[in-house]
Amino acid sequence: MTVSIKDVARAAGVSPATVSRALGAGPVSQQLRDQVEAAVRETGYRPNLSARRLRSKHSQTIGLIVADISNPFFTAVARAVEDAAYQAGLRVILCNTDENPEREALYLKLMEEERVTGVIFAPTRMTASRMSKDKSPYPMVLIDRAPPGGARDAVVLDNAAAAGMLVDHLAAAGFTRIAGLFGNASTTGIERHVGYVAAMQRLGLQPAETFIAPTIAAAEAEIAGWFANGNAPEAVIASNGLLLLGIVRALRAAGKSMPGDLAVAGFDNETWTELVGPGLTVIEQPVAEIGASAMRLLLDRLDAPEAATRKIVLGGKCLVRGSTIRK
Repeated sequence: MTVSIKDVARAAGVSPATVSRALGAGPVSQQLRDQVEAAVRETGYRPNLSARRLRSKHSQTIGLIVADISNPFFTAVARAVEDAAYQAGLRVILCNTDENPEREALYLKLMEEERVTGVIFAPTRMTASRMSKDKSPYPMVLIDRAPPGGARDAVVLDNAAAAGMLVDHLAAAGFTRIAGLFGNASTTGIERHVGYVAAMQRLGLQPAETFIAPTIAAAEAEIAGWFANGNAPEAVIASNGLLLLGIVRALRAAGKSMPGDLAVAGFDNETWTELVGPGLTVIEQPVAEIGASAMRLLLDRLDAPEAATRKIVLGGKCLVRGSTIRK
């Protein structure tokens, strides 16, 4: 009688998917791996690897589709996803969309043609809004941005709370005219805007928000315009690392200082943020945890395709530096 992987699973008291991961390079505990290997010896199971590959509809590859690989946040998340995929015995195809829905559609189709095992995806607002209607030919986990109605598994930052932390810090430091620059292409910018407005209103302050393209150049132009027109606020919050960098460049070009001419705070604790001027106050996102959690959700989805979708919401940490501290 031929022994199957299901027989091994029954003997080990685990699922067939867990047996597959334990016999490969999957993320299981050593205790589970020993348990599965003992069941293999007990049952006399011999995997037919070549037949398994022929029968498989998938490539043991996952797709990672990010919004902007030049954004250090996505670079860090990509590294975390690749590390977790390696531990699971999976390869990664990386695609960059530049926040372009047409490129997103192209790469999602490519993933189907490549028969990927699953996809981890940071979608634009437009694409995320359609996900409650569209069916996916492969398991998918969203990062950084979540679709309406919990249509997909997702790992996100508590963006509203994080933006509120920055407002609270600036207000406590004595700033009252606090502006916000928000990226206009993703749900992330919207959620951070919501948190900013709620915190400003809670503190009795007047919100002054602007939505712009999530690029360095757009932020530079916006800040230059403020100073040229003489209507710069006391402080500004940038909703992503690229906008934050654009603000710093604009201040340098105009010969302005932080926080004397403009207090600056934003998102993403990149190495450069502690080296510029007096150091920038930022929200540090748990990028390694985001990547690892996304891979864990994807593997769980492969084990249980019909299970209810899950959303993991992670907290950020406010790192206070000189760009928001008055002397």
